[in-house]
Amino acid sequence: MSDAVITPDKRPEAPGPNELRDPFVRQELKRAAVWIGMAVAVALIALLSQPLLIIFGGVVFAAMLDGGTRLLGRVIKIGRGWRLLIVVLGVVAFLVWVVMLAGSELTAQAETLTNVVTTQVDKLMSWAKMNHLLENAGGAGEIGKQVMGSIGRVTSALGTAAGALTSGVMIVVIGIFLAVEPRLYERGVAWMFPVRSRDSFYETMSAMGFTLRRLMAGRLVGMSVEGVGVWLLLWAGGIPMAALLGVLTGLLAFLPNIGAIVSGVLITVVGFSGGWNAGVYAFCVYAVVQTVDGYLVVPTVAKKSVDLAPALVLGAQLLLGALFGLLGLMFADPIVAMVKVGLERGSKKAAENAGEIEVPSA
Repeated sequence: MSDAVITPDKRPEAPGPNELRDPFVRQELKRAAVWIGMAVAVALIALLSQPLLIIFGGVVFAAMLDGGTRLLGRVIKIGRGWRLLIVVLGVVAFLVWVVMLAGSELTAQAETLTNVVTTQVDKLMSWAKMNHLLENAGGAGEIGKQVMGSIGRVTSALGTAAGALTSGVMIVVIGIFLAVEPRLYERGVAWMFPVRSRDSFYETMSAMGFTLRRLMAGRLVGMSVEGVGVWLLLWAGGIPMAALLGVLTGLLAFLPNIGAIVSGVLITVVGFSGGWNAGVYAFCVYAVVQTVDGYLVVPTVAKKSVDLAPALVLGAQLLLGALFGLLGLMFADPIVAMVKVGLERGSKKAAENAGEIEVPSA
């Protein structure tokens, strides 16, 4: 039946713009709804960026626990729940050891490190002013503010020690819950997709989980190599605060590129506080450790996980750090890896549907 209306002068008229029977009006409303939905989604992501990043941090921590559980399963043939419990207890024991046994020593060294870095930076700025290399440059405090401003804002969620501690605890709790029953949450997310798309969703999640486990395993290996290597080599060379510098180097190794730069500056500055010979030795230690990690550990791990271009990772760190602060900086690498896997899976699926590649038979 036609939508046209017969007027008194026998001329048919089409439906008006306020009538939803018009196919054009329905199509435009659908387009408007899509654009409005996208705008609302972007606004919600910007508004809820910190909670979303904390949840993603929980996913990353869950991947680390799951990887440790799978690795332990190759050695001990017990149930997954018991293996996960052993891994969690091991992580808790390590954190307790760091806080209780090494905490007092590291705290004392941290105060000394702050004074040493401040003194050395002030000396460097004074030398630069005397040689007219810098004009109107501030001291160490002003330099620190400028560096933090160039990296990005530190958001209110991590603006205090209490906020950072709360965020860390929530990441750990979410990670443990996810690691205990990952299939439960995976099925819950899959429920929001059409039935015909769920197989593809499960395949993509499996690929992302595999990539994230390997990426985090490589990250832990790199952190251990850098932290322990710096600690032992600085201790052997008589450089002060070797233990603290080793711990900081290991932690900063979680941030590719930027973490290495920061740890290198700290090691070199502390080394030169003990004289030129100590400074040159400290810089050589940093160079050797970074060379071993960059040319031996990282390539070996990259072959078994996801090969990310260093410039891509650094660009993502700068962008996400500027947008979302410290959490964005910390999780830039895993986010880029997940996006890459998702795009690769989507491209492969589209090619399969278009018949451009053959799907291997089971």
